[in-house]
Amino acid sequence: MQKKILVIHGPNLNLLGVREPETYGTQTLDDINNEIVDLGRRLELDVDVFQSNHEGEIINKIQEVRGRYQGLILNAAAYTHTSIAIRDAVVLIDVPVVEVHLSNIYKRESFRHQSLLADVVIGQITGFGGRGYLLGLHAMCALV
Repeated sequence: MQKKILVIHGPNLNLLGVREPETYGTQTLDDINNEIVDLGRRLELDVDVFQSNHEGEIINKIQEVRGRYQGLILNAAAYTHTSIAIRDAVVLIDVPVVEVHLSNIYKRESFRHQSLLADVVIGQITGFGGRGYLLGLHAMCALV
């Protein structure tokens, strides 16, 4: 049976390719998702992708992981630094979670230096652009 992995993209990531390309690159979210799904196939993982600008929708999707997926790759974007509710949802699922950020959050504004998720995830990948998701998928393959 193939392992199922969910990738969640948080707010404003639907604007990748046009949003601050000097920080986030020129790849679109569709480009990144296609690479994620393609690599998943090669790693024999069944990968679903989801994006939302709404905190509650992200929380609902995280809760759906229970019993349906063996791992979660999460880029909570700005919610990383503000959402205790997303952190609590991550705590409630019993699967490995890899936190991903396109930019290096530790080289940006000081308010981005704290991740409310860092202590409840398996690991964090930050600063590698869209490749960060692929690194996360390789890590997830080893974990599941």
